[in-house]
Amino acid sequence: MSAFDLTPLLDLLPELLAGRPLVVLTGAGVSAESGLPTFRGPGGMWEGNRPEDLATPEAFARDPETVWRFYAWRLEKLRAASPNEGHRALARMERLLPRMTIVTQNVDGLHAAAGSRNVLELHGTLLVARCTDCESRFPAPEGPIPPLPRCRVCGAALRPDVVWFGEALSPATWSAASSAAEECAVFFVVGTSSVVAPASSLALLAARSGAYVFEINPEKTPIAPLAAGVFRARAAEVLPAIAAALQRGAA
Repeated sequence: MSAFDLTPLLDLLPELLAGRPLVVLTGAGVSAESGLPTFRGPGGMWEGNRPEDLATPEAFARDPETVWRFYAWRLEKLRAASPNEGHRALARMERLLPRMTIVTQNVDGLHAAAGSRNVLELHGTLLVARCTDCESRFPAPEGPIPPLPRCRVCGAALRPDVVWFGEALSPATWSAASSAAEECAVFFVVGTSSVVAPASSLALLAARSGAYVFEINPEKTPIAPLAAGVFRARAAEVLPAIAAALQRGAA
């Protein structure tokens, strides 16, 4: 299937879904068009930075102020961003389909901001801070972040409520994502490098369970060999066309 010829997919989708579930796995590429940096490659978040210095429990224990300065920079960029056409198209698709789940590796909350409701955030959210002691949660600090934000309940240090390198995903969230992948008829992989485990295993799980896997990504990834269709294009180009086709089918 061609990178730009959507016709075969658009013709197949109504039959493939036919009341059955759709799962969409999204990564940083979906939010790149909202002005948020991806993680890898030129201009990515890790260019010139080491993840172990900024996004691990050990980094936070060693130098929490530096870690919070990094996340303050990310929050500043996030609060200046808004959902793009890819996010909005997914929200429209959810309203058209009886069963749809978005599983996202992103921590920016832009799917919810676009109107999507059934969203599983595998890696947590930047918009929340979590107490390192009592586990209380609060909205992430706004404006200049103090040297070390403190819990209003017990006074312990707060940390971003995200999953850092070396940490396990929420068992409940991962269970829900795995179940959705196993039960779906169609599985879209959108804007993710497909190299970060365990999220990268979901497409394989879906394929082994009989789902049709489609990839939307301008860059080549390891998912391509198992995909029924690969579209080397941006999410904001492809997803609105899919949403429009589903809308026509529902009319």
